[in-house]
Amino acid sequence: MAAALIWILLLVGLLARQGDTEAQQTTLQPLVGRVFVHTLDRETFLHLPEHVDVPSTVPITYHAHLQGYPDLPRWLRYTQRSPHQPGFLYGTPTPEDRGRQVIEVTAYNRDSFDTTRQRLVLLIEDPEGPLLPYQAEFLVCSHDVEEVLPSTPASRFLTSLGGLWEPGELQLLNITSALDRGGRVPLPIEGRKEGVYIKVGSASPFSTCLKMVASPDSHARCAQGQPPLLSCYDTLAPYFRVDWCNVTLVDKSVPEPADEMPTLGDGILEIDPFFCPPTEATARDFLTDALVTLLVPLLVALLLTLLLAYIMCCRREGQLKRDLATSDIQMVHHCTIRGNTEELRQMASSREVPRPLSTLPMFNVRTGERLPPRVDSAQVPLILDQH
Repeated sequence: MAAALIWILLLVGLLARQGDTEAQQTTLQPLVGRVFVHTLDRETFLHLPEHVDVPSTVPITYHAHLQGYPDLPRWLRYTQRSPHQPGFLYGTPTPEDRGRQVIEVTAYNRDSFDTTRQRLVLLIEDPEGPLLPYQAEFLVCSHDVEEVLPSTPASRFLTSLGGLWEPGELQLLNITSALDRGGRVPLPIEGRKEGVYIKVGSASPFSTCLKMVASPDSHARCAQGQPPLLSCYDTLAPYFRVDWCNVTLVDKSVPEPADEMPTLGDGILEIDPFFCPPTEATARDFLTDALVTLLVPLLVALLLTLLLAYIMCCRREGQLKRDLATSDIQMVHHCTIRGNTEELRQMASSREVPRPLSTLPMFNVRTGERLPPRVDSAQVPLILDQH
């Protein structure tokens, strides 16, 4: 009875916790073509009383996915440096992503193994205001992507970049880790960072300084290992160390010419006086070609067979001619060896011939006796001719 009561209480607690997690829902409004950053703070997921600080020693990890799918949408990314630091959802939606998307986030407390769920309702809309046809992308080598995603470093970057650009409103368009662009993981040395690509857009044209950095002369100097041409003061230093050889400028103020669509015809070629294909094919007899193809290889094979048969069968010298060409001494020697061989074979085939004495187990090679010698083997010299 007590066990059943405990199980009922646990079930009620789980249902209540599930009801609490389902009630957590946040609505966000990302803009098409603008960077979207959402911070996953531990204060949002840990259920603590008011006026109680969240301990920083509690390790919390997150898992985010699109509702009904195992992964995030293609434009959204998740990153977290360690369980003791906040996580980030960031990315830039495209016009194809316009509409409503629901992101489910699950937080895991690695100490108590508690889980908390949260739903992020993303209402992706078009941005208001003027277009941003002038876009520039910078590689910041002094920061990781987690260090640029918060609002304070991003605002500082835009403020510092304003000294290099024409007066106008600058907006962040995209933030991408250098590892996602094929960069290598840096060595665990102090001061080494992964790097981050920051894309900025503006309605004002590029300044002369930026145009000079992206000029072919600057690219030629970078290819030779020299610094690019920079005619103005680097206002991004020392907070941001920018690789000026990896600056990309995109001008979308001039619309690109549309590709001409091919004109579909009726499928019939026009009359060409220089190409007159034959309309009728003349009759042709293939019997001669077939006979030549089959008979010529057969005749060649037959000739080769006859030649081989003549060499193997018709050019044999015979035994009598070979005997006459051989000397008498060689013939006598050959006949002697052959006769001795036949005699040995007859002796081996006869069972009445006793076995040789050398093959008997008790035969003494010195005395010829069948019993072992009665002398001390230590007194027998190693070489018999010495005694």
